[in-house]
Amino acid sequence: MGQLLCERYPVAREVYELADEWLGFQLSKIAWVGPEETLNDTINTQPALMVHSVAALSVLQELIPGFQPAYVAGHSMGELSALVASKALPFKEAFNLVRRRGELMKRAGIVSPGGMAAVLGLDIPTLDEICVQASRPGEVVQVANDNCPGQVVISGASAALERAIGLAEGAKARRVVPLPISIAAHSPLMANAQEDFNLAVDNAPIQDPLHPIIGNVNAKPLDSVAHIKADLQAQLTSRVRWTESVQYMASQGINTFIEIGSGSVLGGLIKRIDRQVQVLPLGTPEDFEKLLATL
Repeated sequence: MGQLLCERYPVAREVYELADEWLGFQLSKIAWVGPEETLNDTINTQPALMVHSVAALSVLQELIPGFQPAYVAGHSMGELSALVASKALPFKEAFNLVRRRGELMKRAGIVSPGGMAAVLGLDIPTLDEICVQASRPGEVVQVANDNCPGQVVISGASAALERAIGLAEGAKARRVVPLPISIAAHSPLMANAQEDFNLAVDNAPIQDPLHPIIGNVNAKPLDSVAHIKADLQAQLTSRVRWTESVQYMASQGINTFIEIGSGSVLGGLIKRIDRQVQVLPLGTPEDFEKLLATL
């Protein structure tokens, strides 16, 4: 996660050095060397993903100073990285908010343990109905991530999740994959974290974005500081409407998406949402070499 980028570009290394300094320990070492279980702890995963994204963004801005996106968007925690890209929140304050988000989500997972599962081959209306059937008072499951047509993640209390998995299999889902986590992200089980996260977001020095941000909760542009804060806060317990977000941007004439940061997962989802668009990953030196060769 970002090691090769830092070896090639000093501006990327500076981003990691700042994060290490702010934390008081080497997040860079965890991201590059592990151990894997430490990196997979959400209090480290979320900051590590942001640092890689901002490091890659810094390289892009250095190599192509005039680059200006028409829109920015991020999936779940990535919305905070999008705030950095849009100049709505300085990197340090966004990093602190991501770290706090990870801490609070981990706490909520301990207080209200649950789980998540990826469901392949069923549409959203079918899964919404399955979640309604599987939920009980005090045991709720709901759609957490609408990633792309045919790939949806559900999240909630363990018993409700098990019932939903059985119903999805009965509805001829192509595959149902329980995820190896005990945090029910984007579900009511995150309510334990809500008050403290609301406070953290309210205290963040968020400004009007330089570029329009497409929010996860409503899949529409967030055109004011109040709307940005409301979207970030609602995210904890609400569905990530990624399919609708990409569809909105495509409807506005966007035909090229640049995925900045670790891997190309979002790029793969975007291509499944709209096969007519172009997707470019930017997270490694090779990615930047390919981008520059096309210009």
